[in-house]
Amino acid sequence: MARRARVSPAEAGLPDGGARRRTPGLRREEVAVLAGVGVSWYQWLEQGRDITVSPHVLDAVARVLKLNGAERRHLYVLAGANPPLPQSDYDAEYLCDGLKRLIEAWMPLPAHIMDVYTNCVAYNDSAALVLGFRPDISQNCVVNFFTDSVYRARARSWELTAPWVVAQFRAAMADHPRDEGFQSVVEEVSALSEEFVELWARADVRPGGQLTKELEHPVAGTLFLESTQLRVPARPDLTIVLHNPVPDTDTAAKLEWLTSPEGRRRAMRPADTLIA
Repeated sequence: MARRARVSPAEAGLPDGGARRRTPGLRREEVAVLAGVGVSWYQWLEQGRDITVSPHVLDAVARVLKLNGAERRHLYVLAGANPPLPQSDYDAEYLCDGLKRLIEAWMPLPAHIMDVYTNCVAYNDSAALVLGFRPDISQNCVVNFFTDSVYRARARSWELTAPWVVAQFRAAMADHPRDEGFQSVVEEVSALSEEFVELWARADVRPGGQLTKELEHPVAGTLFLESTQLRVPARPDLTIVLHNPVPDTDTAAKLEWLTSPEGRRRAMRPADTLIA
């Protein structure tokens, strides 16, 4: 009822009833006609009666009432239906600068931002130094995990982490069953890595969460990191990946040194690059 009241007949494409309207907004019968449903059915929907509703009809009601993404999901919940995936109500640049400042503030710890296909949108200097992010390689994190020789040389826990990486990607793909972008990534990495093909055939599914990584850095030595994936409700198309030192290790001190001027100079030496 509250959402009907905020939509004027003119906004809905109807002639305004003017003085004949005792309340602002749309009448129930107007919403029903615009959504293509029966008036009695729509009244029962507002009253919360136990009726069968389809996503198609709920989307039509959401369109007429001009609901945003969060309100549309809430309508599904009120109707007892499975809500659709979150969608951003903002443009593609919303929060980007703020999220980049966030990962820069995470220094000296590694952090990066991925889109839904695991394409790397941004990364801080520590992620470049520790994880090997650089502009001259594929910017897709799944492709890099299986094909980047620098990362493979450093990842001592690669065999343990690989099944999780593949299972998490399959879970993300399951959330977008008609999105061809995921299949493009699968085809690309399948053509490059038999290991990926074998793991993909297992059909394992795991939600994104936290992984423990053991890396052997050519300059800093052994690093133990917890990798945590975080979502921002206003930008559900982006995932922030933050790395923390595993407790009771000397990783924090090593990262502090590696990102210092001395550590950066050491990491840039040709001999160190050859070792990596």
